[in-house]
Amino acid sequence: MTVPEELSRRIAAAADLCLKPHRHAVVGEMVGEALPAKLGSEPGPPLEDPVDQCLRIQPRRADGERLPELDIELELYRSGDELHLMLSWPEQPALPMLWHGQHPVWMDAETGLRTERPSQGAPLEALARRLRALLSPDR
Repeated sequence: MTVPEELSRRIAAAADLCLKPHRHAVVGEMVGEALPAKLGSEPGPPLEDPVDQCLRIQPRRADGERLPELDIELELYRSGDELHLMLSWPEQPALPMLWHGQHPVWMDAETGLRTERPSQGAPLEALARRLRALLSPDR
């Protein structure tokens, strides 16, 4: 399994754990230069000059039925030495999006202004924390 495939598998596993009861797949091309070295058993490239990533996490019910209204868009990018994540529900634009750097910040998707966490936001925050720990090479 390549490092991008392994990373996609681990992102999906994190989503499975945090966003139960659904199963998840990760769609989008992973760029090897953006992956942390700690993921594979063999040395990989560090996250020094990463290419920004935009992936989609797609949920399915246990019977395999896709739930496109629950898709999550995951943006990964660096700012300085820090890894930042942006998670949103692209099929539900009225819901706020989650920015996660050192702490979570919920923002209105239209204005970008800070807002309260939505009722379904706690599992998404848990996923963001887990992904940040998985993807940050210094953690």
